[in-house]
Amino acid sequence: MAKEVWTVRQLVAHLTSLVTKDPKSQSLRVEGEISNFTHHASGHMYFTLKDESARMRVVFFARFARYLLFKPKNGDRVTIRGQLDVYDRDGQVQIRALEMRNSGQGDLFTRFQSLKEQLEKEGVFQREKLPLPSHPKRIGLITSPYGAAVRDIITTLQRRYPQANVLLYPVQVQGDVAAWEISQAIEEMNRRVEVDVLIVGRGGGSIEELWAFNEEMVVRSIANSTIPIISAVGHETDTTLSDFAADVRAATPTAAAELAVPNQEDLKMRFSSLASRLALLPKKLLDSRRTEVNRLIERPIFQHPNRRLIPHQEKFQYLTKRLNQGLAANYSREERRLERFIHQLESRQPRTQVTNAKAKLERISREKDFLFQQSLEQKEKQFERLVTRLESVSPLAVMKRGYSLVYRLSGNKLVTSAEQVNPGDLIDVQLAEGKLKCQVWKKEEET
Repeated sequence: MAKEVWTVRQLVAHLTSLVTKDPKSQSLRVEGEISNFTHHASGHMYFTLKDESARMRVVFFARFARYLLFKPKNGDRVTIRGQLDVYDRDGQVQIRALEMRNSGQGDLFTRFQSLKEQLEKEGVFQREKLPLPSHPKRIGLITSPYGAAVRDIITTLQRRYPQANVLLYPVQVQGDVAAWEISQAIEEMNRRVEVDVLIVGRGGGSIEELWAFNEEMVVRSIANSTIPIISAVGHETDTTLSDFAADVRAATPTAAAELAVPNQEDLKMRFSSLASRLALLPKKLLDSRRTEVNRLIERPIFQHPNRRLIPHQEKFQYLTKRLNQGLAANYSREERRLERFIHQLESRQPRTQVTNAKAKLERISREKDFLFQQSLEQKEKQFERLVTRLESVSPLAVMKRGYSLVYRLSGNKLVTSAEQVNPGDLIDVQLAEGKLKCQVWKKEEET
């Protein structure tokens, strides 16, 4: 008996019939972790629901998704209520979600958050970012040599800026050794210093497929790089720790290539514009100077220059008159000053000084003789007065009037009282002229 041969369409229809007729598949609840999340502009959500050993595609149409109370993202652990469905085009069984609630974060997302917090505390993400070179000569590319990302990057670089050379360092971008190879490639490129900028990344994928770019060794290698690094991992909605550590984060690998080099067409247009401006610059400058000269010529000062000169001429004449008067007065003053200097100079000549000194010496000598004679006469008169005064009080003058001095012969003592002598004593009597030697024969007491 010949076996029936089905068409693909018939097989998919049969599969759909089996799925839709099973009551369990039409009302089920599934818990898992979100990955490869895409929120379409139409409002529909597409993602993969996975656990440790399996995964399944999920579609969440906008008419149901608009009632969500949270914003889904990769790594969220969710519980979905929905129905199994078969996507006719691909013959793929998927879940058509009717309701979704957040039931916690997945293991990978937990690891992601923990490492992110650790590196943030260490300041790995806060380091000073390096600027990208404006016209790089060589660009380093660290990615898989087989993926679509490397083709997109190289094609974009050659289209935008073919002058730059591209140095590809092939690595695995997912798997057990991917993180180690990426880290070693970054460090090797830094040691060799052969490129001006590095692009590190890969195409899109699930959080598991992108996990190598969340490994600590890769993040630290990017942060320690002395060459500017552009992170180009996944699509715009994908975020890895490498994006935080890199100097620049690109939404896609193609965007990374656009950030790394300028567009040669833009440069050509700019050079053309500058050349045109440079060609027009001399003419514009000449026209500007010509207009300025014409404007200056039309000013009244150049039309009637004498009008501006008249007040200055009057001021010049006035100042000239004051200058002449000042010069004349200054000349007279300096002339008188010169005459005084000449007179002082003549008076200070040696011959004149000697003559003046002789005359002064003679005058001083005459004055000295006069003063000496005058002083001598004064002293003589004074001496005579003193002698007269002395004679008036001299004992000799008194004695000339009849008085005498009596001395005891023994001891030659002056006798002033009768009690000092006795009858029979010998005495000397000093007269004004001469001396008498006598003997007391009697004494009388004064009554």
